[in-house]
Amino acid sequence: MPAAELCDRPVTVEQVWGRPAIAELRDRLATANGPHEMLTLLEQELMRRLCETAGLGLVRHTSGVIAATSGSVAIGDLSVAAGVSSTHLARRFKELIGVTPKRLARTYRFAATAFAIDPAGPIEWGELAAGAGYFDQAHFGHEFRAFTGLTPTRYVEVRRRFLREHPGHVMDGWPLPAD
Repeated sequence: MPAAELCDRPVTVEQVWGRPAIAELRDRLATANGPHEMLTLLEQELMRRLCETAGLGLVRHTSGVIAATSGSVAIGDLSVAAGVSSTHLARRFKELIGVTPKRLARTYRFAATAFAIDPAGPIEWGELAAGAGYFDQAHFGHEFRAFTGLTPTRYVEVRRRFLREHPGHVMDGWPLPAD
């Protein structure tokens, strides 16, 4: 099943792998000698299924570059470096991980930017946007709303309120508000 069919919707492992495969895995897990062996069996099954995936090396390498650059890489350069067309690269990504390389890069770049926001101090939005590689502050604001549903200013207000109302909360070091 292409990963794009799974994107943004909950599914069970049984729906993806099929009832017979899950029944067989469940039987193997039930006879395991403890949690460590169960995890080992599950890991082996996941690796076996992964090894059968065409194009995995291409996607793994390209997504590694995207991750290493926090999404600040031109996708066209990645396809040229890999020796494939951008269409082929996008198709493999959608089949294997459910999103295009551009979407993955946007996600990494936004996450890095959100982690860089210090809600305790003043925020210079223009500098933050430029440092993250956004075209301009308007582009940054559009991306921010696309990912969070909030403007950057509103996000910081919500985050500051959350931190005031829940001092020492486990989410204290995380970039997104929990409300």
